[in-house]
Amino acid sequence: MNLALLINFSKQELVDRYSGSILGAAWTLILPLVNILIFIFIFSNLMGSRLPGSSSTYSYSTYLISGMLPWIAFSNTVTRSASTFSGQSHIIRKIHISLPHLPLYIVLSESIIFLISLSFFLLFLWATDNLPSASIVLLPFIFITQQIFAYALGFLFAIFDVFIKDIRELVGVLFQIWFWLTPIVYVPDILPAQAQHWLGYNPAYIFIRAYHELFAFGNPLNTDSLMILVLVAHLLLALAYLTFKKLEKDIRDFL
Repeated sequence: MNLALLINFSKQELVDRYSGSILGAAWTLILPLVNILIFIFIFSNLMGSRLPGSSSTYSYSTYLISGMLPWIAFSNTVTRSASTFSGQSHIIRKIHISLPHLPLYIVLSESIIFLISLSFFLLFLWATDNLPSASIVLLPFIFITQQIFAYALGFLFAIFDVFIKDIRELVGVLFQIWFWLTPIVYVPDILPAQAQHWLGYNPAYIFIRAYHELFAFGNPLNTDSLMILVLVAHLLLALAYLTFKKLEKDIRDFL
């Protein structure tokens, strides 16, 4: 799949998402803004939530948003990629398209939505004089690593979804559980020591913690754990590709 076709798929996906609505593609801007405003005003002003040890009015909102935005991009990329082959079977049957490249349009569209949401978040941080330190230059590296991991996982699920129709429901359940096993709406310090130890084996916690350190705490990033995530993401990508090559003929026959 060439770049022009990938961009066209992504553009059409964003248009189709809100087709038939009065505001159309404007919802791509409105929904991220509304979500961020809810996180800010509900948790900071109405509920008065604070991070432990912080008196800042917006400390918990910053913590919550900096974890929720990447999680939404990650989970949407995986769950939507999981049904890519079966959902686009009408296209796959008509033209010979590179199946490994097909989920990339979802990765791209979810990345665009993340960047829009991030822009609103950075505007909020600027308005409250809480912009992150120079470590923000590592943000693209964190996000790209996260999305490589999401693509690899979604690609693997998409392969099995062709043969096992329960996969998309199982993925939905998995991500419900995974969300609550990852410190996004709570801080890891509230967990028992044994549970905190197991957090190190949660790949999502690695990149979520990086966002928290960058935006909420202003601490140096743990580059060692990020490099582990890079390794895990590429190993998973290799596994997904090898699985695909072994099953490619069967996938196309089933579709």
